[in-house]
Amino acid sequence: MDDTVMLVTGSTDGIGRQTAIELARRGASVLVHGRSPKKVQESVAEVQQEARHVRVKGFVADLSHREEVERLAREVSGTVGRLDVLVHNAGVFMRSRSLTPDGVELTFAVNHLAPFLLTHRLLPLLERSAPARVVVVSSIAHTRGKLDVEDLSASRGYDAYTAYASSKLANVLFTLELAERLQDRGVTANCLHPGVVTTKLLKEGFGASGASVEEGARACVHVATAQELKGVSGRYFAQGQEATVAPAAMDVGLRRRLWHASERLAGLA
Repeated sequence: MDDTVMLVTGSTDGIGRQTAIELARRGASVLVHGRSPKKVQESVAEVQQEARHVRVKGFVADLSHREEVERLAREVSGTVGRLDVLVHNAGVFMRSRSLTPDGVELTFAVNHLAPFLLTHRLLPLLERSAPARVVVVSSIAHTRGKLDVEDLSASRGYDAYTAYASSKLANVLFTLELAERLQDRGVTANCLHPGVVTTKLLKEGFGASGASVEEGARACVHVATAQELKGVSGRYFAQGQEATVAPAAMDVGLRRRLWHASERLAGLA
């Protein structure tokens, strides 16, 4: 994978950090992203330690702020000449309802709206690097999600798990719609469930533990790099195997309504 460049959001902890390490070990130049400058610096050093022969660059951005997502896209585009893989890994689980500075419910903003906007802004770079891939880390929780496109900020009632599951459903809906819109443009879009993995999100959100971050990272790396997935788009994978999405994710009308609502909320409309 020499000369390939891959951006992993949320790569200062858990699955994201391990994914960045594994991609670097395979020879890819890795762009590490996080919200904390200190953690980004530490993670860049850790990834570089694991793969001294590749370039590792850090980027700081709070994905709950639309202007910081825009800045991240500008900085990436201004720093690298190509982007072969964009891995949307960053995610949150919020126990109580909170709004971003842009007035969007925080879970939805970070887990769905930020990937939506960042993909749009980096798409020219991805297309110039074709064949390229967009990889979205969703969850099996998407099967429990319900999206009210008229109330994406959950103003009519908030439940932490419902908000999380709905954001993961939005990930799948976005991926399938993006794949359709990117046909014949040299960029594929796929999403995945990495498994129930022991991460900070799992512990804080669910009070549980699961598989190792190495196992979760393997699922991400597979979708990001597997040769047999070259040209494959619009699929959902569960721990390395293609899987069936929830019926709600196959609702084309819902996909389109979410897309248009996301354009409006992201300032793209």
